[in-house]
Amino acid sequence: MDFKQVVTARYAAKKFDGRAVPEGQIDALLDLVRLAPSSFNLQPWKILVIRDSATKEKLAPAAWNQPQITTASYLLVFLADTDLESLIARMDSQMKTEGVPDARREAFIQMVSGFASRMDGPARLAWAQRQVYLALGNALNGAKSLGLDSCPMEGFDSKAFSEILGLPPHLVPTTLCPIGYAADSPSPKLRFSKDYFVMNHAPAPAVVPA
Repeated sequence: MDFKQVVTARYAAKKFDGRAVPEGQIDALLDLVRLAPSSFNLQPWKILVIRDSATKEKLAPAAWNQPQITTASYLLVFLADTDLESLIARMDSQMKTEGVPDARREAFIQMVSGFASRMDGPARLAWAQRQVYLALGNALNGAKSLGLDSCPMEGFDSKAFSEILGLPPHLVPTTLCPIGYAADSPSPKLRFSKDYFVMNHAPAPAVVPA
């Protein structure tokens, strides 16, 4: 499928048929997610891949028992990573490995470090979660491009997920993306027209001196 076919065919599946997605397919999908853009290229996310039915069953009540959780072959839990210092250090190391010139690398790391230092905890989380949604977009469209179905989900208790999964405080469950083969059918895609959401800027007329 070309990209227009992907975004047209993709929809939020509400139930999956339980068939197992081949491991190679989920690995290919995760590689597409890995290529998602992010601010400063810091990639402040982790993706927890849940395969086993027992864990899905434990998580289901914290997602109001929505059937996507337990019927999907894989449940991807997108985690916002607020430990920016570790991410910056990792990027510094990778830039060294990739042979980025020292002056360029040091200037970049100094800039990003200054940006991170100015954010408190809530600001860090909000920033990281905005980046997570860029990765989610790749997951949704990437799944359809591979012949898989998905569903973006915010309807879950993030704190309960953290407790059940034993996550450290700096990794915050932000959105879910079950992956599998849909057991339902898409409704006609309903979207506002381009005329509604596209705003064309009209510059103010120049002021001609009298």
